[in-house]
Amino acid sequence: QVQLVESGGGLVQAGGSLRLSCAASGRTFSSYGMGWFRQAPGKEREFVAAINVSGDRTFVPDSKKGRFTVSRDNAKNTMYLQMNSLKPEDTAVYYCAASTYRGVISTPADYDYWGQGTQVTVSS
Repeated sequence: QVQLVESGGGLVQAGGSLRLSCAASGRTFSSYGMGWFRQAPGKEREFVAAINVSGDRTFVPDSKKGRFTVSRDNAKNTMYLQMNSLKPEDTAVYYCAASTYRGVISTPADYDYWGQGTQVTVSS
């Protein structure tokens, strides 16, 4: 089992940047494929990015490619999401998730553990 804690959210102006972190407990972080999702009020949870166990494969949807970058540091049991050129429509609660699948996956149902989320608010 793994516990996940997100941090790094906050209020930022449009065009700004934020780096989210997802700290995992336990010694098996490197065994989990990891992902980022977000959910805005009144909307469904949306896939943001995923990374495989070793960190050499990532997947970011075209709608966010070039602005969002996912990475991980297995020695620190931490995953990151670097977000640049933020837009008001990026406002949401951002969640990290862990899957026993070792590759990159984008379906929420395939993730086994979730953090509590961190709020990101982008002002215009």
